[in-house]
Amino acid sequence: MKYATTILVFCVAALLSLGLVMLYSSSMGQTDARYPAMQAIWCGLGLVAAGTTVCFDYRHLKKLSVLVYVIAVGLLVTVLFFGVKAGGARRWLNLGGQSFQPSELAKIALVILLAHYGERYQRFMPKFGRGLVIPGALIGLVIGLIFLEPDWGTTVLLAAVSSIMLLVAGVSWRFFVPPLLTGALIFAVMLANNPLRMKRILSWLNPEETKGDVGYQAWQAMIALGSGGLTGLGLGNGRQKYGWVPEHHTDFIFSIIGEELGLIATIGVVLAFVTVVICGICIAWNARDSFGLLLGTGLTFLIGLQAFINIGVVTSALPNKGLPLPFISRGGSNLFLMLVCVGMLLSIARRAGESRRVPSHSLDLEEIAVPQGT
Repeated sequence: MKYATTILVFCVAALLSLGLVMLYSSSMGQTDARYPAMQAIWCGLGLVAAGTTVCFDYRHLKKLSVLVYVIAVGLLVTVLFFGVKAGGARRWLNLGGQSFQPSELAKIALVILLAHYGERYQRFMPKFGRGLVIPGALIGLVIGLIFLEPDWGTTVLLAAVSSIMLLVAGVSWRFFVPPLLTGALIFAVMLANNPLRMKRILSWLNPEETKGDVGYQAWQAMIALGSGGLTGLGLGNGRQKYGWVPEHHTDFIFSIIGEELGLIATIGVVLAFVTVVICGICIAWNARDSFGLLLGTGLTFLIGLQAFINIGVVTSALPNKGLPLPFISRGGSNLFLMLVCVGMLLSIARRAGESRRVPSHSLDLEEIAVPQGT
């Protein structure tokens, strides 16, 4: 466990350092760019929050799970009516001059609630009602509100993470598969009737034909990756960040890493995220209770799947989803809450070696020694 936590901290620190450096490089040519400094501030706040979370016993989160979930749902409803509209979506709330995505809080809130539910009703998880219908309703409320923003990428991410947690909690495959196929079919039908998303799918299937329109950004990202070669053009020497890749500092920052630092750096980023997932699974597997197991599993795949979806989009292995690269992309709320996730994982690892306390009421009468001769 010690090795897992040490390697996890090292990988996250390396990704954070790379992210700050690449954001500074991405801001070149933008004299009024404030986001490198703001990202550094959010990074500092996130590290403080992560350190506090490590000292906090993760088991106390069970008492807060419902409250955090209700707050997250309330913010998701609020953003639909009062959120800042950008790019045809309402995903952000302005709080004190800073934008905040309620969906980021909703990710963690849903993971904590599902972990608590899975532990509390563990013996009922193989059943259809308590094992699938009730947690399915909790999941559906959150991803439904996120879907309405609309944010299809986060919807897919949370659906995948929740599915993994339910399977780990013990949901029967025979109950799980039919709703999964039904949900996939409904998603496909809605996708087919959404012109914007269908354009992205068609662009992904025919990138060269749409490189001047919908597929412009993905095509330019591929050019950036290709021009970097094995070792890159050198830090700060990239050209695609000068207006060619519009989201070079957020969703497509991985392409700038490839252009300036080369294939070696991009492989290093992929390996770092693979290592984070392996360490997270190790921590979850060795948790002292089922709540820690489920919580660690959810947090690990929340980080890992978001990273691999982002990398898949930038490399054109997946259609555009609009998810940031954890610890690297610009985005204060995402960075802050990703670091909180790491803090929770370290809290689980820190308490994995504690001896389990057996409640006095769970002792059998036969286990109580009766003195002889009395």
